[in-house]
Amino acid sequence: MPRVIHFEIPADDPERAADFYRKAVGWEIQTWGGPAEYWLASTGPDEEPGINGAIMRRPSWGACTIHVQVSSVDEHVVRVEEAGGAIVQGKSAIPGIGYMAYCRDTEGNVFGIYEDDSTAA
Repeated sequence: MPRVIHFEIPADDPERAADFYRKAVGWEIQTWGGPAEYWLASTGPDEEPGINGAIMRRPSWGACTIHVQVSSVDEHVVRVEEAGGAIVQGKSAIPGIGYMAYCRDTEGNVFGIYEDDSTAA
């Protein structure tokens, strides 16, 4: 069964937001690199319950986003549309990590779907 594995917090100023979450809740946050401003947030020890996430430059949909791990992005974008949702941003590769897409549910909420694949290019 697909599970929530990641979250993204949108920010107009990702560095300012990272500083806020470091001070407010003690998260460890570091830049991921690459052309996009993407700051990885470690919310606690891996052996404890919970998920890690990121702070990113505010996208057009502008809301906090959860990501669900799925077995196949291709399969699940079809399922999203069949269930009455829409695709906001189609499948894209995270090189060496996997594939993802952003979807909108029937209530207007945007969420990501993610597929592990170390051969993604």
